[in-house]
Amino acid sequence: MADQQALDEVVRFTSELIRIDTSNFGGGDCRERPAAEYAAERLAGAGLEPILLERTAGRTNVVARVEGTDPAADALLVHGHLDVVPAQAADWSVDPFSGEIRDGVVWGRGAVDMKNMDAMILAVVRGWAREGVRPRRDVVVAFTADEEASAEDGSGFLADHHPELFEGCTEGVGESGAFTFHDGTGRHLYPVAAGERGTAWLKLTARGRAGHGSKVNKENAVTRLAAAVTRIGDHQWPLRLTPTVSAALTELAALYGIEPDLTDVDVLLDKLGPAARLVEATVRNSANPTMMNAGYKVNVIPGEAVAFVDGRYLYGTEDEFRATLDRLTGPDVDWEFHHREVALQAPLDTPTYARMRAAVEEFAPDGHVVPYCMSGGTDAKQFSRLGITGYGFAPLKLPEDLDYQALFHGVDERVPVEALHFGVQVLDRFLRTA
Repeated sequence: MADQQALDEVVRFTSELIRIDTSNFGGGDCRERPAAEYAAERLAGAGLEPILLERTAGRTNVVARVEGTDPAADALLVHGHLDVVPAQAADWSVDPFSGEIRDGVVWGRGAVDMKNMDAMILAVVRGWAREGVRPRRDVVVAFTADEEASAEDGSGFLADHHPELFEGCTEGVGESGAFTFHDGTGRHLYPVAAGERGTAWLKLTARGRAGHGSKVNKENAVTRLAAAVTRIGDHQWPLRLTPTVSAALTELAALYGIEPDLTDVDVLLDKLGPAARLVEATVRNSANPTMMNAGYKVNVIPGEAVAFVDGRYLYGTEDEFRATLDRLTGPDVDWEFHHREVALQAPLDTPTYARMRAAVEEFAPDGHVVPYCMSGGTDAKQFSRLGITGYGFAPLKLPEDLDYQALFHGVDERVPVEALHFGVQVLDRFLRTA
């Protein structure tokens, strides 16, 4: 079990990492190196030999390996990203990069996404060094850059150019899972991610005939683009259930004593009440228009108009997603992937998933572990190129008045000290036996 020093360190490390501003504005505008050096120094203090790697100056990744006791066992990857999304200080109750600890809560950007998990990993491996503990299987620790953008400088770079560092890894754990989900009835759910929807960020381009704004123009690029964007925004995507989502619905229905009728999922979701939030975004593909750009003067019809769409598709449905976009955009609008990553599916009938469940239930005996699929994506997508099956497992025990999911990329991001203590204990127990 994690010792008191590990409990103290996870809080301090979370706070100190938050103070290192690693805001990722996209387009390469970020510098993770100070946070990477911070992590590497603490790994070295645990007797490990961390390697710092960059594709671009300042965009630094850290990888280290903890040798296990069973050389025949497959290795396990444990990963967290060092970058965070930007924060507007004027919107916050505290300085978002203060790492302030107040009333038993650590405040700041990255407190839940995901410098808390980074701190947990550091605290766990340092605790092992103090106790002389070795896990059963090799544990490869990776802290990555650029997860909040394209991952090209982070996990993508590591997977494509340094696969040797992950030799033997068949499974991995990262964000986001094993957090307390309060259903409003007193039950405590702990969803563990065993899948992710694919990322399909799209660029739409409409072309037409430029001309004077006062003239009749049947080839208006803005009109064509607006019509396509409206069709996409209004589209009702059909129900598509992956094995993970089906398992989540079945387990939740059993927990609430509901007939698990997967032939009428919308009705089942209504019966699940607040717990439906865990799965409702992952029973269908989605495409949400997010940005539009056209024109340069009010009385000039432009010859081109551009829009961007955040698309997400479930495992096994990419061909259907593409065909649907072809139909919705129509003949006058072209579309292409602005950024694309694969959908993931992880098995639930594995010793690793069983050990994650057991570790959570040991420290939260009143909790109910359920599988779920992430609506978004993580570095597990890039690491899957190496044949690594990814799970979301960043444990936190949270109070009912803290909406964990709303804090991702939100204002006043924060994490309770007790949640960090729980996370270290659960992660330590899981990794020792994994």
